[in-house]
Amino acid sequence: MCLPKEDRHIGLPLRFKTDQPKTNIEMKVGLFIPCYVNAIFPEVGVAAYKLLDHLGVEVDYPIDQTCCGQPMANAGFENEAIPLAQQFEKLFDKYEYIVAPSASCAVFVKENYPRLLEKEGHLCQTSGKIYDFCEFLHDVLKVNKLPGKFPHKVSVHNSCHGVRELHLSSASELNIPRYSKIRDLLDKVEGVEVLEPQKVDECCGFGGMFSIEEPSVSVCMGQDKVKNHMATGAEYITGADSSCLMHMQGVVNREKLPVKFIHVVQILAAGL
Repeated sequence: MCLPKEDRHIGLPLRFKTDQPKTNIEMKVGLFIPCYVNAIFPEVGVAAYKLLDHLGVEVDYPIDQTCCGQPMANAGFENEAIPLAQQFEKLFDKYEYIVAPSASCAVFVKENYPRLLEKEGHLCQTSGKIYDFCEFLHDVLKVNKLPGKFPHKVSVHNSCHGVRELHLSSASELNIPRYSKIRDLLDKVEGVEVLEPQKVDECCGFGGMFSIEEPSVSVCMGQDKVKNHMATGAEYITGADSSCLMHMQGVVNREKLPVKFIHVVQILAAGL
């Protein structure tokens, strides 16, 4: 994550100046910033830190963290992800909670690390500690108030990993009451109007390696998803996965469509 030079210390808590009051929460969190967020969307990582700090959570950013290994595993080279899983385990084992502003990366650690590390005779200690950022705020911190204002219409994108593996929202194919943890959190931000598209949890077409191996189908799915989001009248499309937002933004940029993108963490941290 791009940080001021004075904050680049291994294992030391990062500190940003804020005038916001803190809640009395005693826990230590390891902030995991996935490689593509670090390289392309560093502002998402900064927003994640600022909001956790505002909420009174002691946050560390281990400077030696790397990719979680999901791209290798998705491409069929699962064993290449094992050294990355070992590094992750070494860096993050000491924390009570691990928080990542990326549902897909959180899921990869949660669901795949135990099996990968078992190949090396190691019992995984981190898979049960990792949470997507929205999941952590909603289920662990149980926040009832957020600091900022975002006076805009936003359409929520429910990514496949977030819906069907982290249960950030209900899957439409299940006969269960409708819920959305992301929407619950956005409703606590002053001024925001939260909208959802038709086919609310249909895939955007990114799918990691799918978008590389089946680019034509992936683009068509992205076009359909953007069309449904724009039909809500939203100014912004938001969600918990920068990868999905990046895919749809590619469609918007190529077709010069009048809609913007913002990660949900940036809305939740607005004003900090």
